[in-house]
Amino acid sequence: MSRNSLERARLLWAGLARVPVTFPGPGGVTVVVSPQSWMCPPGWTGVVTLDGAALVTVPEADLAEPLRHALPADRMNLSRLPARLSAPLSAPLSVRDVLGPATLAYLDAGDFAAAHTGTRVERLPAGHPDIGGLVASVGRQDAEESGVEEIASGVWVVRDGRDVVAAAGYRPWLDTAAQLSVLTAARCRGRGLARAVASAAVADALADGLLPQWRARAEPSRRVARALGFQEAGAQINLLVKR
Repeated sequence: MSRNSLERARLLWAGLARVPVTFPGPGGVTVVVSPQSWMCPPGWTGVVTLDGAALVTVPEADLAEPLRHALPADRMNLSRLPARLSAPLSAPLSVRDVLGPATLAYLDAGDFAAAHTGTRVERLPAGHPDIGGLVASVGRQDAEESGVEEIASGVWVVRDGRDVVAAAGYRPWLDTAAQLSVLTAARCRGRGLARAVASAAVADALADGLLPQWRARAEPSRRVARALGFQEAGAQINLLVKR
């Protein structure tokens, strides 16, 4: 991953913090109070790591110091952060809910390994009713995790007969990044369809000058990203923390 792409990712997350802040350099931890942060749901704490540094937004000032204390030992292993915040040293804090952690991966145009599988990929407009059939065929958790219902770009799909069985697209973030969304019907997974549709979406994002971003928790999704040339640069976790 080039330094230019890493810097674009840093600027992206600093912008999503919604307060004046600079993403710290390697080894740094910056915690800012931002009730309007776009790094996390309202009222939550958002944590993003990139290249061994962490940027954190908290909704209330009294959460800032506990987060500064808890992060240095675990910058690269955010899965331990909820337990660390609940430990006696950080008490009295209660972690009520957790979203993540998910890895953050980015792609340089020069590293893009486009899929050439021979699979026919069709482009549909965002919100096309045929995509709803794919969403309805999977569990609600899979659908929400994929983010396909939030796609703002075109949607690249593969069909089995008339049914859409794989779809991918993206949402532009701050005119900087393309947040990829990919979903495959459960019965069609393991056939390379996710790579085929995601490859088309990535090519479109790169043509628009956007930085492709792949956010994933599940290892199969991470494998698809790596096959396309994405490189993991950090992670994200959102925490509902109360005193």
